[in-house]
Amino acid sequence: LAMLKIELVGLPTDAAQKFPSELSGGMIKRAALARALALDPDIVFLDEPTSGLDPISAAEFDELVVKLRDTMDLTVYMVTHDLDTLFTACDHVAVLGKKRVLVEGTIDDMLKSDEPWVKSYFRGKRARQLDLAARA
Repeated sequence: LAMLKIELVGLPTDAAQKFPSELSGGMIKRAALARALALDPDIVFLDEPTSGLDPISAAEFDELVVKLRDTMDLTVYMVTHDLDTLFTACDHVAVLGKKRVLVEGTIDDMLKSDEPWVKSYFRGKRARQLDLAARA
């Protein structure tokens, strides 16, 4: 079962015999995901899953999460500040602030929101300008 999950998340089978110090950051994230999937859960919680990864590894991890979500019919709850991850892997978003949920809905709902913090986050200087232009 463990080897199946290791292969499922895209790790080579020899990774099972390695110490964490022998794995790259992306491999450690994948190993943690394999561990989370070990008991075939219906729900997976991910906390900043792409933090510390380079952009290419982060994009690959996002694609893996989407693939696993869709093929295993998983519900994925994710905490992230990474806009690329939000746009790639999330179909529903809740923005937390001021000790409450400020806005919840789809990415399009976030882009249309007039809530000042949400507006700044999704349409501000660091927002994904190409995606915004395409959605206009």
